[in-house]
Amino acid sequence: MIWKQVSCRGKYNPSPRLSTRRPDGIIRLSCGHIEFESGGSMGLLSDEERGYLVREFQEKLREEVILHLFLRDGEEEESSHFARQVVEELQGLNRLITVQYHSFPEDQEATALFGIDKTPAIVPARKGRNYRVRFYGAPGGYEFNSLVEDMIDISRGEVDLPRDVIQEVREIEHDLHIQVFVTPACPYCPGAVRTAHKFALVNERITADMVMATEFHELANKYGVTAVPYTVVNERISFVGTLPEREFLSRILGELRP
Repeated sequence: MIWKQVSCRGKYNPSPRLSTRRPDGIIRLSCGHIEFESGGSMGLLSDEERGYLVREFQEKLREEVILHLFLRDGEEEESSHFARQVVEELQGLNRLITVQYHSFPEDQEATALFGIDKTPAIVPARKGRNYRVRFYGAPGGYEFNSLVEDMIDISRGEVDLPRDVIQEVREIEHDLHIQVFVTPACPYCPGAVRTAHKFALVNERITADMVMATEFHELANKYGVTAVPYTVVNERISFVGTLPEREFLSRILGELRP
């Protein structure tokens, strides 16, 4: 896992801080009352985790996956450093994983193509396919698993959803923007993120974002995020919690009703 939990007390605090790197290479992240530590100079993944992912990717990847990383030139935020570490460690696990670096907003073509409006941002994609799946903020903690599972789905060109749900999602003819606010410590958040991302992989009219609330606290404040996962659809409807896929679909379809 990207982060080791040090302490966890209370709900999401919208005023986080990122502390400086320690001499031993360990970086401490404080999210309100939740604190995590990175793995230090040995990298983000343990040998056991690295071995597991090597086997997982070897077995399940089919086509090349490109991790598009968007950073601002000269950006020194620890979250940007973490995001770079995440994609570079993943790249080293399988020959079908590559990284493309983009300067935001200078790389106007890529910024427009993927609809990036903040950094750090990671977009997993396949050559020739513009999936509207985005990670805003370093996908640490439980969200690292969301990124890994997205990569496998994108590489294989398939998602694990009930057939009737897939059919209903494909029939959506209006643009939907789903934002799922998360924190690294939330064990329930990946369920909401993965459902939103699967919908976006099924229908290109759907854009689905993971937004790390502890990094984009002004945006979280805008929507009144006090608990996670917190999902916002087209900035008009919102709900809290991880829902079964059919109920999640019913909630977002509510945005399309008059």
